[in-house]
Amino acid sequence: MAVATISHGAAHGADGEVDQLYVETRELRLQGFLLFLVSDCVLFSSFIFAYLYLRSSGQGWPPPGIQRLDVAFAAWNSVVLFGSGATMHYALENWKHGNFMKYMWMLIFTIILGAMFLGGQGYEYNHLIYAEHVSWWGSGIFGASFFTLTGMHGFHVFMGVCYLTVLLLQSAAGTYTRDKYFGITAGTLYWHFVDVIWVVLFSIFYLL
Repeated sequence: MAVATISHGAAHGADGEVDQLYVETRELRLQGFLLFLVSDCVLFSSFIFAYLYLRSSGQGWPPPGIQRLDVAFAAWNSVVLFGSGATMHYALENWKHGNFMKYMWMLIFTIILGAMFLGGQGYEYNHLIYAEHVSWWGSGIFGASFFTLTGMHGFHVFMGVCYLTVLLLQSAAGTYTRDKYFGITAGTLYWHFVDVIWVVLFSIFYLL
């Protein structure tokens, strides 16, 4: 495993000059990744606006026979996810400052909190389906919208946990340095993205 400090040097050639190829490809990769996040925003926005339109055209919300969602539990699960956003931020900052062990611990905490959020979402799904009989296929617009949007978000969180686990293994193997760490930057941006999407979903499903 790498030592407790992170080495420099990967963005510079043997003669000490800046690795121009890496700098150029880093900028291109960043632009491509940001475009990917924008496309994801468009995807979520389409479903969210469709849900809001259908909701506003109904006769009260939630529909008859469906109780309001458990705001307290969702708020607690939200704190878990937002906490993971904070630990991911500090993971990146510790990497930039060369604190390898603090970075690793923050990344591990992020993965654990992300997994806890997914566990909480699974528990909520189970309760809704088997205790309150609210389902994607049998609860009209509300059920279809809720399970589709939160399921899409949950899938993004799951993929994020997988990606952060890969980052953890790569970091332990010494793949990144203090000058070359685009993978960590991308992971941080992605994780903040799922945080922001959840703010919107929590607001429209639990608070409005």
